[in-house]
This record gives sequence, C-alpha cells and structure tokens, in this order.
Amino acid sequence: MKVLIASPEIYPFVKTGGLADVTGVLPKALKKLGIEARVILPKHKGIEELGFPMKYKNHKITCQISQSFVDAEIVETEYDGITAYLVEKDEYYYRDYLYSTPDGDYLDNAERFIFFAKSILEAMKVTGFVPDVLHCNDWETALSPVFLKTLCKDDPELQKVATLLTIHNLGYQGIFWHYDMHLLNVGWEYFTPDCLEFFGHINFLKGGIVFSDILNTVSRQYGNEIQTPEFGCGLDGILQTRRKDLFGIVNGIDYEEWNPDKDQHLPARYNAEKPDDKKICKSALQEAYGLPRQENTPLIATISRLADQKGFDLIASSLGEILSQGTQYVILGTGERKYHDLFTQLAKEFPKSFAVKIAYDNKLAHLIEAGADMFLMPSQYEPCGLNQLYSLKYGTIPIVRGVGGLEDTIIDYTKSPDTGTGFKFYAYSKEAMLDAIKRAIVVYQNQGAWQILVKRCMMEDFSWDKSAREYAELYNKAIAKHESR
Repeated sequence: MKVLIASPEIYPFVKTGGLADVTGVLPKALKKLGIEARVILPKHKGIEELGFPMKYKNHKITCQISQSFVDAEIVETEYDGITAYLVEKDEYYYRDYLYSTPDGDYLDNAERFIFFAKSILEAMKVTGFVPDVLHCNDWETALSPVFLKTLCKDDPELQKVATLLTIHNLGYQGIFWHYDMHLLNVGWEYFTPDCLEFFGHINFLKGGIVFSDILNTVSRQYGNEIQTPEFGCGLDGILQTRRKDLFGIVNGIDYEEWNPDKDQHLPARYNAEKPDDKKICKSALQEAYGLPRQENTPLIATISRLADQKGFDLIASSLGEILSQGTQYVILGTGERKYHDLFTQLAKEFPKSFAVKIAYDNKLAHLIEAGADMFLMPSQYEPCGLNQLYSLKYGTIPIVRGVGGLEDTIIDYTKSPDTGTGFKFYAYSKEAMLDAIKRAIVVYQNQGAWQILVKRCMMEDFSWDKSAREYAELYNKAIAKHESR
C-alpha cells in the first residue's frame, strides 16, 4: 500500500503544535507495517536552514488560481528514512509564521491553502508517487478531496486515489468570505449547504468532510462529541450524515523522542524502576524559570497554545488560588496577545511562585515534562491531546478536564485509586478545576501513594504501534469505499 500524508506542518521540519508531531511520526510507524508512506508540506521559512538534503529534480508544477496560473516546484528531501515533498513557493510560504501573526491571520490564507491543496495533487503526477490513499489533515489540506472529485474527476492518473481526512481540531475550519469562491475554480454550484457553503461563507473543512471517502478524529470521545451542538462548531449536522464513515483513533506518541530514560534534553535521566533523578530535573526546571528550588513544593506546569480553547481563562482567573495551595506554577507557550500580556504581568505579581515563557522551546518543553510534578490541561475541548501522554511517560501527573482525548486516556485517581492515572474534572468552571488540583495535592502530600501513582503512569503505553494498525485499517476502508462509488 502507498500512502501520501499531507499536512501544513510536519515535525521535524516545522511545528506549531501536536499536528506536526502526529504527521511526523505516523509515517515511521506505518513503515514498520510495510506501508510505503510519504509526506508533503509547504516549504516554510526556516526548513532549509535545518540541514536536510534538498533535492531539486525539476518537479515543476502549475496550479490555476482563479484566472491566473501559479508556478511552484516540488523539492524532495527525507527524514528518518521517510521521503518528504516540500512545495516551494516563497510568495506563499516563506514567512515568519505559518498561519497568522500574533495580530491575526494572514489575509491571503484562502489563496495560500487553495494552492497547497491543488499542489498536493499536482505533486503526485510530477513525482510519480500516486498513492492508494491520500491522507489529509485539517482544513489546510481539506480541499484536496474536493478537487479530486471535481476538477480531477476525469484525470486517469488520479481517479483511483482514495481519501482519508483526519480532523485534529474542529475549532479551526478555514472559513473565508464567499468572494474567494473564484479562487477554487470549481463553480458556484458547489456553494451550497450540502457542499462548501457555511452561513454565507466558504468552509474548507466542510468541503473535506463532504468529499472525503473516510473521516476520523484523534480520539473516540471527540468523534462522538463533534456530532453534538455543544462541540460541533456548526458542523454537527453534516458530521451526523457521515457518522458511518467517521472513526476515532487516539494519537500515539514517539517514545524515541519522549522518554525520560533516553532524553538528551535532560540534566539527568530516569525511568519507572529508578525515578529518583526526576528530582534533579525539577531543580533544573525551577532554576530555568527563576523560581526558588523547593524540592517538596508541588510544581504544576502547562505547555500549550495560549488560547481560550485551552482553558486559559480558567487559569488566569484562578492563578492566585492555585498558588495559595502552596504550589509553584510554570507556563510555556505562545498564542493570543491578551494572554501574553496578562501572564507576563502575573509573573511580576507572583515572582516566587509563578513564571511564564512566551516562546516555542522544544528543549524546555522536555525539561518541563520531566521536572514538573503535575501537568494541568483544563481545556474547553481537546480532540486528543499529546501532553497528557508525554506527562504520563515522565511521571508527571495529569490534571485534566474530562473531554475528548483527555477523557479517553486518563483514569481518575479519586474514583479509581488502584488504576487511576490522573485527576479529572468535568464542569468548565474554576471551582471544578481547583477541586481537582486540591485532590492532586492531597495525594502528593502522601509521598508513598504519590510514588506508586508516578510509577503506574510511567508504565502506561501509548506508542504508535496500535494506532498505526488502526490507521492501516482505515486506509483499507477508504479504498473499499472509493472503489464502491
């Protein structure tokens, strides 16, 4: 089987969030199953400086955008034995940020990702790698299945390509005003509630939901949630019509990259059998954030995009009460400017117990996972979540709201002390969140019970092996569905 995984970001080339982690490691896991998986992404600014070999093979493409014809080149490179195709078009992708600046989205995002969706299909033809399945990810690639079944429906090279669309976060849909419809070249007959139209706008993700052969989300719980008005973001109706083709697969994590027993980013390594050196990592983390070194003070951490979706309104309104429990708290991330400013100010108000770094810093992220005692994720919604899985492996106990993948992957210790792997709450309120934090602190104060919990968490297995097999099954379903049409 041949699979092409299309994504706007793929680690180790470029990363803003978990999407890059997933699309970077999945092809390696598929390769172990005998599947030839390759990836394609835009050639973003900074990729060339990372030292990957850039092979220019004269793979020139041209895509029609409205009445213009736009040229680009497909550059071939590789990582860990995986072939990667980079769409080189500096006018669209050589920018300081992938999707938006701190002040808002790029104004030409519709054109940029219409072009990317079309370039994916053109790349198949010029490189000669025509897959059995095109695996699209999120709204930035969701128009490729639309173009396959409209503009390319009579193309003999592409007629047999089946499609899978993975919805990593339904909150981001690629919604643009209807005046951009001409950029797609598909005709106004597709601007209907059954296709691309969404309350008078064009919705890229909706197009992918309608036209893809098979759909999946990144946890079973989230797959159920998005079919309801509360979590459906306006697409619950169209998703209900595809419910027989909608599946949930929990993301795996790469234990070669995220493993405290071999993590080169840490000042000391440890494992479930010998966890004592986690204390060294805690001390290093406190030093990195300029906090007092206090071995017995519970240290809570959050690594996240600073956005409402991630529960930062709860964190901001509760910070004083969190710290009054005798804790330290550190945050790492970038996002909405209001949170940049707010948490920077709060760090000045609580200099001995709270600190924030407004940055993307992979090395520091590893140290946080190792050095913190608890990891807080109070998300409004969470399709899967990766940090709670990293935290388990590092013996850093998750405190989570029981939604989406957080519900699927964490067992509440309060309800099930013999099998629990974290602390959960359900109501989206500061009171519920603070209650979960207090429950965690009570157990932390009983270090005998806490160390048993730490060891249990570190023994959890969320490797990609199982998830990759489930994706292989979905590819077969996509092929069968495509052939039946």
